Amino acid sequence: MRCLVTGATGYIGGRLTPLLLADGHSVRCLARKAVRLRDVPWAAAAEIVEGDLSRPETLSAAFAEVDVAYFLVHSLGRPDFEAADRAAATNFAAAARAAGVRRIVYLGGPEPASDAEVPSPHLRSRAEVGRILLASGVPTAVLRAAVIIGSGSASFEMLRYLTERLPAMVTPRWVGNRIQPIAVRDVLRYLAGCADLPAEVNRGFDIGGPDVLTFRDMMQRYARVAGLRRRIIVPVRPLTPSLSSHWVGLITPVPNRIARPLVESLIHEAVAHEHDIARYVPDPPDGLTGFDEAVALALAKVRDAQVETRWSTASGPDAPAEPLPSDPDWSGGTAYTDVRERTVDAPPAALWRVIEGVGGEHGWYSFPLAWSVRGWLDRLAGGVGLRRGRRDPHRLQVGEALDFWRVEEIVPGELLRLRAEMRLPGRAWLEMRVLPAEDGRSRYQQRAVFLPRGLSGHAYWGSVAPFHAVVFGGMARNIARNAEQTR
Repeated sequence: MRCLVTGATGYIGGRLTPLLLADGHSVRCLARKAVRLRDVPWAAAAEIVEGDLSRPETLSAAFAEVDVAYFLVHSLGRPDFEAADRAAATNFAAAARAAGVRRIVYLGGPEPASDAEVPSPHLRSRAEVGRILLASGVPTAVLRAAVIIGSGSASFEMLRYLTERLPAMVTPRWVGNRIQPIAVRDVLRYLAGCADLPAEVNRGFDIGGPDVLTFRDMMQRYARVAGLRRRIIVPVRPLTPSLSSHWVGLITPVPNRIARPLVESLIHEAVAHEHDIARYVPDPPDGLTGFDEAVALALAKVRDAQVETRWSTASGPDAPAEPLPSDPDWSGGTAYTDVRERTVDAPPAALWRVIEGVGGEHGWYSFPLAWSVRGWLDRLAGGVGLRRGRRDPHRLQVGEALDFWRVEEIVPGELLRLRAEMRLPGRAWLEMRVLPAEDGRSRYQQRAVFLPRGLSGHAYWGSVAPFHAVVFGGMARNIARNAEQTR
């Protein structure tokens, strides 16, 4: 069949696409910018088209001759995420109906156990999207999952960092609520299997793993699988979801704007009410993946640097396209730059290895305290901070998150351009280039660019400019020195 995957730049979509290809389907991916999927391992096997679910006029080509369309996008983290997802689902449904799509598959969240429960905004939005798609006139399967356990998922990262960093913790009382987590491999299996559902199936399905646990149980069992001591967990009433999300935002890589809706969703019990999906997608011969096995598999992928996608891979629609730091005239606007160059007594390949390895555990090669303070200040301001790290310690792809940067362009062996995603009164880029030099040596070029927004932007640059000699100058020196030592 021909499958359309929306959200292919995200955590689930980026894993589902190669699975569908392996099953023999023809896969078309919809992305706002096709370059975001340029470097993924399966790019050559899939068809990538540009379009935006918020702009219905861009969708007809993407839905043409499609049999199964997957809705895997969400706007979590945006202030208006409910309205944005409502519009995206409405446009998706209309385009699917107009193109004669035979099946829609959607991954949503759990529904409250009773009508008396008031769902969190996140779960309310997930349910609304499901209703829109079910009413589209196209047979739709809505899969409702609670906590997804897999390397790189936001839920797993929250669980992992809280458990590993805090041997003792005061927690909100909802850590005693029951949850039915599910391994990401089982979620993907259900999503792929729904492509073959009979035409008369138009309904929602609860999906969950074999274990029903509290979040407290999940932390203790994670600690056991990870070889940690039993955690001391003391639930108290005053910790509201809002306070909890701030705490999660400080301790884990997940920023407040994403942590809050996830935490608010945990105040409801999330247990599957039925397992009807097994009538159409039978359980594996050995059964669904248990929680302990799912954690062990996720930790093994983290340890072996085999994480295919992460929660931070997806970026919002506000990512700037113009002007790029390579624009010579800067479109007539003010631009501040800090340029550094050094001749490196090492071949270009050795210098490139150092450049492509920046960030994450390798750090930024200058004044670690300054980078850490900047990361903490960004977290306190509600930004992403430095804890997002990197997916792979050695290789980068366009669109990946790298600490509080996003990889905007990469030309292997030549250029790495990063766009800042920290809270700033303007827009910023960091560009690193490798040029060949005489006698087998290389030339390192580094450029930081800042486009201020208003008076506060100009004041910001003025306040940090005195530290650039230490931060950016030290970075250039140490990258060059590291390349010389490891050539």
